[in-house]
Amino acid sequence: MTHPSPVPTFSAQAGPADVLQGLGLLFRAGNLIFRTPALKRLSALCAAVTLVALGALFALLWRYTPELLGWLWARPGPWYGQAFWYLVLMLMFLVLLVVGANVVVPLVLAPLQDPLSELTEAQCGGYTSPPFRLGSFVQGLATSLGHTLARVSLLVLGLAVIFPLNLIPVVGNIAWTVLGTLWTALWLAGEHLAAPMTRHQYPFADVRRVMRQRWLLCLGFGAGVSVLLWVPLLNSLFLPVAVVGGTLLYRGLLAVGNVPPPPSAGPTGK
Repeated sequence: MTHPSPVPTFSAQAGPADVLQGLGLLFRAGNLIFRTPALKRLSALCAAVTLVALGALFALLWRYTPELLGWLWARPGPWYGQAFWYLVLMLMFLVLLVVGANVVVPLVLAPLQDPLSELTEAQCGGYTSPPFRLGSFVQGLATSLGHTLARVSLLVLGLAVIFPLNLIPVVGNIAWTVLGTLWTALWLAGEHLAAPMTRHQYPFADVRRVMRQRWLLCLGFGAGVSVLLWVPLLNSLFLPVAVVGGTLLYRGLLAVGNVPPPPSAGPTGK
């Protein structure tokens, strides 16, 4: 059976509909995974590793988040003060879980992201994965890990800038939760858009330019990836879907001209 091209069709100009198109990338990515055997097998491996990493992260945060909040804001004595304290504790735990998942899991699965992205581009057409060479694999792995660490540092830096808001009880904690969630969503879009662009040797300045130009599209995609973390069972699949979705985002932006032809051999592999 012949399937239509998975490459999304974006408008050349940014607009409010970009948010919905960004969210739609996740459904397009999930459909592509489940009808492509190679992507399905690699995604299953990613899911197993992700599930173990998330379980360990959940256990650590469950143990230490109350101590962190207690260091920032001592638990009040009155019952109404304690009610607010536990509400803030829940919000902090949820935000740290999202942020932690977006930091730890990409680092653990960095070696599998490029193969997922390459398989996705092969399904998009006009691209052939290069033959395996040990030297190229090691170099690519080192580059991937280095760029991932750099992007994670950017996420942590942004959250650190707004972290002092937590010193303001209740209102500041809620403001940090909202701003931290928005920052994480945009960072997620940049993380998964940068992966295929790095593989094609684009400078990170091109990633920043595209994100400024199509920030609503990126916000919709990044918000959707964040939401996937909260879906039971499916949360262990969120990273493969995000990697495939980020590659589809890149190919869609390339097709519409928001991304210039790659500095490397190009999407045709020639």
